Amino acid sequence: MNWPWARRRVSLAGQFLALQLAIVLAVLVAVAAVSLAQTEAGFRRDEGRRVLSIAETVAAVRSVRLGLTDRTMEHVVAPVAESTRSVSGASYVIVARSDGIVVTSPDPGQVGEPLDLHGSPVLSGRSWVEAVEEDGGKYVVGYAPVLDDRGRTLGLVAVGRAYPTLLASLWRASPNLLTYLGMASALGVAGSLLLSRRVKRQTLGLEPTEITGLVEHREAMLHGIREGVIGLGLQHRITLVNDEAVRLLDLPPQCVGKKLEELGLEEPVCESLTDASPGRDQVVMSGDRVLILNRMPFSARGRSLGWVTTLRDRTELTALQRELDVTRHTTDTLRAQAHEFSNQLHTVAGLIELGEHDEAVQYVTRLSKARARLSAEVVSRIADSSLAALLIAKSSLAAEQGVRLRISPRTRLPKVDEILSADLVTVVGNLVDNALDALGGVSDGWVEVEVTEDAGKPRNVVVTVRDCGPGVAPELTQEVFRRGFSTKDGAGERGLGLALARLVCRRRGGDIAVRNEDGAVFTARLPVADGTGP
Repeated sequence: MNWPWARRRVSLAGQFLALQLAIVLAVLVAVAAVSLAQTEAGFRRDEGRRVLSIAETVAAVRSVRLGLTDRTMEHVVAPVAESTRSVSGASYVIVARSDGIVVTSPDPGQVGEPLDLHGSPVLSGRSWVEAVEEDGGKYVVGYAPVLDDRGRTLGLVAVGRAYPTLLASLWRASPNLLTYLGMASALGVAGSLLLSRRVKRQTLGLEPTEITGLVEHREAMLHGIREGVIGLGLQHRITLVNDEAVRLLDLPPQCVGKKLEELGLEEPVCESLTDASPGRDQVVMSGDRVLILNRMPFSARGRSLGWVTTLRDRTELTALQRELDVTRHTTDTLRAQAHEFSNQLHTVAGLIELGEHDEAVQYVTRLSKARARLSAEVVSRIADSSLAALLIAKSSLAAEQGVRLRISPRTRLPKVDEILSADLVTVVGNLVDNALDALGGVSDGWVEVEVTEDAGKPRNVVVTVRDCGPGVAPELTQEVFRRGFSTKDGAGERGLGLALARLVCRRRGGDIAVRNEDGAVFTARLPVADGTGP
C-alpha cells in the first residue's frame, strides 16, 4: 500500500535535524563509554584502597594471628572474617595460611583448598591490590600479609569487592546522561534550524533534489550547445567550460579551477576574455581559427561574480569571406579598368573629332605597349597565373588612385601548388590594399611588391610590400595585425585584412611582420609544404 506520507521528501531542515540528532546520539554513546571506563577506573582506585585497608586491619587482629600460629585455634578466625565482611560490605574476606591453604571463606567448599593468588607477591610480605575474574564476575581484591612479632609471614588476608554490573553503572550515571542528552538535543535542534536557514539562504531556498536537477540541466545544456561557453571568476580563474570551448581554445580537459594565464593561450585571446568592459561580436584569432566572442558580466544579490563568454567558430565564414574578397578585388579591378578604358576611349574620340588621326594612332599604340609591357614583366617574373593576374589587376586599381604599382626586379616565383597560390593571393591582395589605403591623398605615390623563394630548410615564399607612406608607429607594429584595428574612421568595420593575412601565414607555419624604412615594409613568410611547390 502506498501511503501519501511515504512519497513526501524530507526537507533540508528535516535532513539536517536527523543528521544532527544522529551525531548527538553517537556523541552520547561515546560519552557513556568514556563515563563507564572512568567509573570502572575510579571504582578500582577507591575500592582498591578500601579493601586493602580492610585486609590490613584483619591481618593485624591478634586472634587471626593466633589462629594461623596454632591450628587448634583456627576456629577463632572465621568469626573475625565474617564480622568484618558484614560490617565493611565486602563481597568476601578470605584468610589463608602461608602455604596458601584457605582457613576461612564465605564459600565452605573453598576451605582447605589452595588459594589462587594470581601471581600476587603477598606471601613475600607485600600488600597488593588487583582486579581479577572469579566465578564469572570481576572483583577488585586487596591482599595483606599476616606477620608475627618477628616479621615472619604466617598467612594472608584477601578482601574482595565485586564490580558493579553494566546496568548498575548506567543507572548510576543515568541522571547525568539524561541531562547531557537533553542539552545536546536542544543544542542540536537549534543548530540544525540555524544551519538550515543559512544553507537555504545560500541555495536560494532550493531543496537538495531541486539543486541536483538544476545542476543536471545546466550540465546538459552546457555541453549540449554547439557554441563554446567559458566562465571566469574575478581572479581570471575558470569556473565553468564546455566541450566546445575546450576544443576551440585548445584547453586541457581538466582546466576548471585554473587561472587563464596558466593555460598558454594567445595574448589577444586572453585580452578579449579578461577585458573589464562587455564585448559583443569581437573577432579574435586563436591558432588557425577565427572566433567571435560575446562577453557579459554576471552577478548574484548585487555582487559581481565574474564573466561569461560565448565563442563561435567563424573559420569557415572567414574562408568564404576570402573568396568574396577575391571576387570584390576582381570587381573593383574591372570597375577601375572600365573607368580607365572609358577615359582612354574619350581621349581617342576627342583626337578623331579634332582630326588628329596620327596622334590617335600613336596614343593607342602607346597604351597597348604599356599594357603589354606590364603584363610581360609580371608574367616573366611570376609563373603562378592567379598571382600574376592579381598584380596586373591591382596595377589598374592603383593607377586609378594615382599610385604606381611596381614589381621589384628581384621578384622570382616559379609555379606553386593551388593551396599556396590561394594563400599568396590572399596575403598579397590584403597587403597591397593596405598599402594603397595608407597612401590615400599622397600625390605621385608608389607601392612596390617583391615575391621571392627562399631555398632554405624549410623552403619559404617571402612576400615584401613597400610603400612611400608615413609608415607605422613603433608602438603599433603588433596592433596593426589585430582584427578591427585601423587608423581610418569606422574601424569597427575595417582592419580585417592584415589580421587575415597573418592568420593565413601562421596557419602554414609562417608569420608576418612590419618595419619602417622610408615608409612601411611588410614582410610575410609562407612555408612551402613538402612535396609541393616548385
